[in-house]
Amino acid sequence: MNAFCIVEPGKSELREMPKPQMRDGDVLLQVRHVGFCGGDLNAFRGTFPLQEYPNVIGHEVGAVIEEISPGVPEHFRPGDKVTVSPYESCGACSSCRNDRPNACRDNRTMGVRRPGAMTEYISVPWRDLYTSSLLETKELALVEPLTVGFHAAARGRVTGGDTVAVFGCGLVGLGAIAGSAARGANVIAIDVVDTKLVVAASAGANHTINSDSDNLHESLLELTDGRGPDVCVEAVGRPESYRAAVEEICFTGRVVCIGYAKKRVEFETRLFVQKELDILGSRNCLGDFPAVIDVLEKNQFPVDDVISKVVRLDGAVEALEAWNDAPGEFTKILVAMSDSI
Repeated sequence: MNAFCIVEPGKSELREMPKPQMRDGDVLLQVRHVGFCGGDLNAFRGTFPLQEYPNVIGHEVGAVIEEISPGVPEHFRPGDKVTVSPYESCGACSSCRNDRPNACRDNRTMGVRRPGAMTEYISVPWRDLYTSSLLETKELALVEPLTVGFHAAARGRVTGGDTVAVFGCGLVGLGAIAGSAARGANVIAIDVVDTKLVVAASAGANHTINSDSDNLHESLLELTDGRGPDVCVEAVGRPESYRAAVEEICFTGRVVCIGYAKKRVEFETRLFVQKELDILGSRNCLGDFPAVIDVLEKNQFPVDDVISKVVRLDGAVEALEAWNDAPGEFTKILVAMSDSI
């Protein structure tokens, strides 16, 4: 079977792989759609510190159950549409012992530190599966990146009384917007691309700011009665957005960090002390799959607006290169494993 592999920074290709073997408790999936993740782009650029090479990438999965092994509960059946939690934790580190396996010290995410899903078939433990009879596989491929944003909202302890500013309207940022909106917050979306801000409004943002054309500081003060946001979510991974999150957050606010910055970030650390800030990392997700599936099943997220392009597997190399050359033109690229896209 064919698989898409990043061989080394700057080089990707299709490779022939053997069909996976199942163990007891595994489910064989026929993969239908896989999303390119921002981490995949950084892996291609050589700027993702966790990436191992060469590797079959892909962990945003929409698939159909093909075959079931002994030990799988009876409610899983061939033909069921599923998505996959792509994380594998060690169970022994401090994160795992603290019931936060999403931040496992030795986490092995599909497509990063073990083979991914951008291939025709994968075999996974049944416990990693989430089903939906209402969603199509292209929608299920959006679930995992949205859970990362939902988890960021949970890490920020977002409530209905908060104003939340989300820096970056890629799919993870849109997940933070949708997750914050689901908690009743007043949400401000910040980006440099107007079309992404339009989508952010559909995802639940009450206000939008183009930080290239608008004065970010003055706009945020105006929208927060001069206080600044209660929660800032950094979902870009750029030094300027990291600094802006710390500078614009209100006193005693919470800054949630998702993006991997590609360069070192210098902060005015007196703001940490003077504002008595909570600086919170947010990694992967923790139990957010059902909540995201519920939002999608209720048509509360603009699925068609965020899917920028769908390509077949034999077009994945060119699609990744196009995204690398013009990242602002895409929100989500899906790779279809079958002839029907």
